[in-house]
Parts: sequence; C-alpha cells; structure tokens
Amino acid sequence: MNGLSCGARRLGRCLVLIAWVGLLSACGSNELPAFEKAAAEATDDLVAQTSRLPPFLARIESMVFGPDKKAARRAIVLDPMLDTITGQQTETTQLFERRVTQRMGLKYPQFEFLPFQAANLPRAQYLMTGTLSRVGTDVEKTSVRLSLAITDLKTGLVVAQASALARQQNLDATPSRYYKDAPILIRDQVADGYAKTSMATPGQRADPHYMAQLAAAPVITQATTLYNAERYQDALGEYKSALATPAGEQMRVQSGIYLTNLKLGRTAEAEQAFGRIVSLGIATNQLGVKFLFNPGGVDFWSDSKISSAYPMWLRQIAREVAATGRCVKVVGHTSRSGPAPANVALSLKRAIYVKQRLAAEQPSLDVRTEAEGVGFRENIVGSGTDNGFDVLDRRVEFKISRCPEGAARP
Repeated sequence: MNGLSCGARRLGRCLVLIAWVGLLSACGSNELPAFEKAAAEATDDLVAQTSRLPPFLARIESMVFGPDKKAARRAIVLDPMLDTITGQQTETTQLFERRVTQRMGLKYPQFEFLPFQAANLPRAQYLMTGTLSRVGTDVEKTSVRLSLAITDLKTGLVVAQASALARQQNLDATPSRYYKDAPILIRDQVADGYAKTSMATPGQRADPHYMAQLAAAPVITQATTLYNAERYQDALGEYKSALATPAGEQMRVQSGIYLTNLKLGRTAEAEQAFGRIVSLGIATNQLGVKFLFNPGGVDFWSDSKISSAYPMWLRQIAREVAATGRCVKVVGHTSRSGPAPANVALSLKRAIYVKQRLAAEQPSLDVRTEAEGVGFRENIVGSGTDNGFDVLDRRVEFKISRCPEGAARP
C-alpha cells in the first residue's frame, strides 16, 4: 500500500510539473530579461543539472514544492567571477556572485559554500566559476551572457553549466581597485582558462591550464582582497606567498607585487617586479600596457600621479625586449570617440612616439621596432567615454616576433 501511495504521489507531482511547464511556455517572452532575473535563471538551471530528475523537471519541482531539506549537503568553493570583456573583477561580477550565492543559500540547502581558501580546496566537492561576456558587436545594442559552471574537484570534470542572456542596462563595469591600478591588461592563459571552464559543456574537463594553477588561486584572491582594502603590506606578503608556490609565476601575482611595492614607496622593488611582468608578457606574446596620453596628442598624460612611472615602464620594456634579440611591433590603440581615420592616424603617432622612446633607451631597438596604429578597431570596452572606464581601449601593445634576416643587428 505504501509503495502504491508513494507512486501515486510521484505521479501527481509529475502531472503538476508538466502543467507548470505548459504554463511557463505560454507565458514566454522574446524580450531579454534584466540582470537580476537572468542571474536567477542561470542559477536555477545550474542546480537543476545536479539533480536526479531531468533539469527542466528539477527546476519546476523546486519552484512548486520548494527545496529538499533532506538532501545531503555538498561543499562548494567559488573562485571570484570575471568579466571576460575586460578580464577584470568588477562591481557587476561581484553582484553576480552575491546573487548566485544568496539564491543557492535560500533555495538549495544541499549546497554549502566554503570560503575560497587553500585549506578548503581538499574539503570541497565542487568548484564554481562564473563569467560575464558580451554578445554582439554594436556597443550600444549588445547583451551580456551570464555563465556559470560547477566542476568536480576530484575528477576535474565539469558536471553542470548554465548560461542566460541579460540586457546590458545599468550594469556597473567599474573595476576593483587592483584591476583599476594594474599597469597592464591582465588577460593571460589563466584568465582565458577560467572563461573556458565557465562555458564548458558538462562532461568535458575543465581547462587544464586553469586547473593547474588552482592551488595558488585562493592565496592570490586573499592578496587582492587585502590590496583592495588598502592593506598593502599584508597584500605584499600574500603575493609573495603565492609566488613561492609552483603555480605562482603569473601576471596577477607579479602585477600585485609591483603595485604593492609602488604603494609602499619601494621604487627599486617595484621596477624589478615590472621587469618580470614584461618578461612574462614577452614569453606569452601578451603585453598590453596602459599608457595614457593627453587628449588628441602624443605626449603622455600630464598628471604625474598617473604618468610618473611611465619612464620606468619604458626602460624595463626596452631592456627586456633588447635582451631577447627579437623584433617588436608597437601597436597603438584609441578609445571609440571621433572619426575612425583620425583615430587610426592618432594611434599610429602614439605608437611611433613609444617606438622612439624605446630606441632612446636601447639604440639597438631602432631597427628592430615597427609602429602600427589600429585606432578603435580592437576596442575591449568600446564605450567612448574617454575616462577611467575605457582606459583599456587606450593602451599600447607589444608584439614580439623573430626578426627578418639582418634586422637584429644594431
């Protein structure tokens, strides 16, 4: 009798779920949801994939009957989310984290979030990652994709992945203090691997390069949190601890060591750290430096609070490039304001100016350096606001390559 009663109850629940599916389908809309709704949808879809029921039924069951309080709790850690448009942590990525963890805490008690600390990696069953990415090319009309993934820490397999589109409306892309102050564009293999993991199909392995550095990630996160709180001495200690780990030699760490030493007035140590940043960038051919110029001109920004470190940056770039014996292409970029031809011409003039400054530091680079201007064709932000928000668009990139025959000779 109990078995029959249980079966009848399950049948009744399924009929209710099917009715809900039909009702929700009838109420569908083609309009993209706002950020808050999209974040909730992505979270519900993600959790539904960890259920024994098919995902769409699990999602509806939770809506109708509430959370299953008898389900075994599973420990999960969250590696701070990234904006893949800029490679930064921003106000919106932090909001995304809060909305996801709050919803899971209220609706899905089977998950227990542990602080993202090295000691908790062996205790946790799952790792969560999340990203925001742009969809479309027209800056004014683009939408954003919110992506979430859960990876099994023992197997390295992605067990659930969900995405939702949202309107790009009233989203605060202001970067955290660390990313705002960083002298370079931090979009390396680690950040790329994080993004790939967040968008991987369930059953695939998480990105191997990202997973290989995971042991250092909690220490880097703690260091960055301390930097954002202006606790520079403590942050420096954590960045050095991260550097001492096998996976610690990466852009985020060296950039943190540079920034904290600079804040503490240790200019010699800061210059050494910047040299290591350049060396890493040359090794991966990914070095975008945030040189700011006076509006419409080729001179560096007049405010010494911003540009006082530029001569040191140029000195270290010239020294590291010269030591490679290779050639370098200096690529100038501008923000999206004004006509395209004028921006291309301006970005070329700025690239030529940087080229001349490099040659002044290392004369051998005069014949090994080429200048190119691309205007705003390769914008990252593309807002055209010409303020701190789109500073990544006003950068100079350095592309390292083998020299043509005879070009390496001074």
